[in-house]
Amino acid sequence: MAVSKKKPTSYCEFVEQLEESNVHRVYHDTQYGFPIDSDNELFGRLLLEINQAGLSWTTILNKQENFRKAYSAFNIKKIANYTEEDRQRLLSDAGIIRNKLKVNAAIHNAQQIVDVQKEFGSFKSWLDTHHPMVLEDWVKLFKATFTFTGGEITKEFLISSGYLQGAHIGQCQIHRKVIQ
Repeated sequence: MAVSKKKPTSYCEFVEQLEESNVHRVYHDTQYGFPIDSDNELFGRLLLEINQAGLSWTTILNKQENFRKAYSAFNIKKIANYTEEDRQRLLSDAGIIRNKLKVNAAIHNAQQIVDVQKEFGSFKSWLDTHHPMVLEDWVKLFKATFTFTGGEITKEFLISSGYLQGAHIGQCQIHRKVIQ
């Protein structure tokens, strides 16, 4: 008699079957859905979400530290001032996603966040000022402010950084940590 294996219905159910050292498990247990206070880390999460478009999240998680190194530890001010030489360096870096549109979006979005910081004091304050909003309004705001931020990228960024619910199911042990 064949044993049916129920397909996981959530990220939480997916990762509970993985070893603690698996990149998905580590991300789920330590980052996914947790509020982020640092503007540079918020920007880094947005950059990772943008780079995931069309690729697997596993690829991005495996390259996470490469992105951090290539993009000046996600330092918004440094990235906003990247030159053509920096752009070419990124496009030649095999450790990250070498997509011209995504590289250009990272630089442009860093410049936009610098403007947001001038007006609101921080990227986080800008997000907090607009919170709570329904996803549709967030998507409109992100499309009006940033490049390469469609519905899915905006949604995943907001869920992964704690602005929208849905990162964890209620029974997930990590869900309790996020709430605290």
